[in-house]
Amino acid sequence: MIEIKELTTLEEMEQVQQLEKHVWGIDPIPIHQTLTAVKNGGIMVGAYDGNKLVGFSYGFAGYKNGKAYLCSHMLGIDETYRSKQIGEQLKHTQRTIAIKKGYDVMQWTYDPLETRNGYLNLTKLNGICHTYIENCYGEMQDGFNKGLPSDRFEVHWYLKSEYVEKQIDPIIENPQPLGELIFDEVGLPLLKIASLESLTAKVYSLPVPLDFQSLKATSQEHAMQWRMESRKVFESVFAAGYTAVRIQKNEQWNNYIFVKKDSLALGGN
Repeated sequence: MIEIKELTTLEEMEQVQQLEKHVWGIDPIPIHQTLTAVKNGGIMVGAYDGNKLVGFSYGFAGYKNGKAYLCSHMLGIDETYRSKQIGEQLKHTQRTIAIKKGYDVMQWTYDPLETRNGYLNLTKLNGICHTYIENCYGEMQDGFNKGLPSDRFEVHWYLKSEYVEKQIDPIIENPQPLGELIFDEVGLPLLKIASLESLTAKVYSLPVPLDFQSLKATSQEHAMQWRMESRKVFESVFAAGYTAVRIQKNEQWNNYIFVKKDSLALGGN
């Protein structure tokens, strides 16, 4: 039985530090920073198996264009507890606490080629993304990110919107492809981009690898091709007024789905 709760104490922040080291193999965020953040509008949520912290989600107060929001900075889960819906539980608890604190928007970033994260953020939580940031964090050296530009999607989660509260499914019939997978002589996938001019369809799709980390471990060259070619597509489709709303799972690849932002029940956002 996994218990999800808000974390506020020095001892709990120490547990978060240890889990950070375990998940990413990097120096953790200083406790004086996380403790100060949660005392000043930030939120730290933890997942416990008994007394063991097995997951956490950390966010702090953000401010942009005259509006406050919660910047959800990190979500980490012990590798032996992944694929057990703990990430989803953490985010929903974080949302409930955020609303009580007065937030109506939460934002965070993720690598758009990491489709496990994308499936959680878009398909399960009803977050949306229409912002692409090139090399968001510079050259990162941890195992997940080393060797590629740290490009990111910026997810917007409209916490009080009908789209999120009622988990409304966007209309995604007959998507037009923005590219296709082609396979080279050794069977590894590459992206062939379709025309990105005059984007006027109601719905678009883009294939992406099932397991980007596995592809990167096999061929850094192929991973870089995906980074640079998908960047062109994402930036073009966002510039044309579309937003990413879903990842559809397939046997050999996954598909991003894009619709017009104004077609969603976002309550004026």
